[in-house]
Amino acid sequence: MADARRQLRSGTVVLGGMGLLAAALTACSSEPDKRCVDRDSYNLAKGYKVVADKSCKSTKSSANGAWYYGGKKKGSWVEGGSFTKPRKGSGSSGGGSHGSSVDRGGFGSGKGSSGG
Repeated sequence: MADARRQLRSGTVVLGGMGLLAAALTACSSEPDKRCVDRDSYNLAKGYKVVADKSCKSTKSSANGAWYYGGKKKGSWVEGGSFTKPRKGSGSSGGGSHGSSVDRGGFGSGKGSSGG
């Protein structure tokens, strides 16, 4: 009876761990953080000043608002990100038809020289 109870507990731990892993993977695959910042507010020590989202949605705002992706927010400032929205699935593998892939030759590539 004690063995059955011990097996049940270990199965619960494994299932609970799988749930946490699934939640973490889902969070990583979602859109990156984006914040509306004032492009003209850059400070070497702080980064860009975060402003209201309406500054990025409307062109009639007094701030020069732009979406800033990623980075670390410290108070009302953010640094370490980019104004370029990352592509979905961006990583170290090339981008296919975006002109960023590299063809290095090799078997079946149809490139290279035939020795001899």
